[in-house]
Amino acid sequence: MSRIKTSVSLYSLQYQYMNGKMNLEDIFRYMKELGVEGIEILPDQMLRGAPMLSEEIYKEWNRLVEKYDLGLACADVFLNTNLYKNRELTKRECVELIKKEIVMAHNLGFKVLRLVSRVPSWILEPCLKTAEKCDVSMCIEIHGGLAFGVKKTEDFLAEMIRLNSPYIGIVPDASIFCRRVPRIMDEYCRQVCSTNEELIGYVSEVFVQGSDLFALGEGRGLDMDPKLKSLIKDPGKDLFYASNVNGYENCDVSCLDPYVKYIKHFHFKLFEITEDGTEYSIDYKEILEYLHKHNYDGYVATEYEGNRWILPGVEIPEKEQVEKHQALLKKYLIEIQG
Repeated sequence: MSRIKTSVSLYSLQYQYMNGKMNLEDIFRYMKELGVEGIEILPDQMLRGAPMLSEEIYKEWNRLVEKYDLGLACADVFLNTNLYKNRELTKRECVELIKKEIVMAHNLGFKVLRLVSRVPSWILEPCLKTAEKCDVSMCIEIHGGLAFGVKKTEDFLAEMIRLNSPYIGIVPDASIFCRRVPRIMDEYCRQVCSTNEELIGYVSEVFVQGSDLFALGEGRGLDMDPKLKSLIKDPGKDLFYASNVNGYENCDVSCLDPYVKYIKHFHFKLFEITEDGTEYSIDYKEILEYLHKHNYDGYVATEYEGNRWILPGVEIPEKEQVEKHQALLKKYLIEIQG
């Protein structure tokens, strides 16, 4: 029997946080009011000094966790190889940095550490003992445009299977299950970039036919689809749109079949909840039914990224979109899990 739990990535409220409209306690309180079961956080974004947090930061974090009684779904981290101006980190430095991230996640109370897409597979084995000791799983994000078929992702998956550890897994992102390109992206590019309608119409038709531009790209997304490239009439107006559509894939949920036992967390990407209360691009019920069928026991996290497509001068509706998305997920979960 599945036990699918709701959560929200606090990244979804980043503009509220960065513009001083909500501090961390405001966000915790808001999550509790929404009835969210768990939270996900990007420590680099909201916890000063990450991954080397001060005692004061840990103390305040523990106070908030205890006061608001929210589950801790996932900590999202990056492998910041460009910390120095004159060179990239060495392999040894990369491994030590990921170990610090694992320890930080453990100290914060998280058991899942999301590694951003394209983190190299060679960090896994040298970090595994630290992960085991801290009871934290290292999980790569399977994200649209960077998912199956991309060499670094495939290398990570192969190493995950070879090591066969409960402390290595994946975090699929719903951007690989887009049935349509987000219409707010289309509208943004129309109004801000004056992207030509023939290009937008072609992309829409590709999705109607059940494919996507990542799949049509020569070399599995490494090169632009030739037809798409031919429709770029004015690079200043069209290239931004054409470059971004590769990030939305139209995969069948069965693509997860070989890896379903490795799913530790799931990003429910959100671009736009429409007037009828559903998401324009993604069928969450389809994904939830798949997870239920496979007895998934874990969190699914609202991750709002429609913010990047809000027109200039328009207030970003982060809270409104998160609320509507959570309501939709709860409705589906009642239908599916009872």
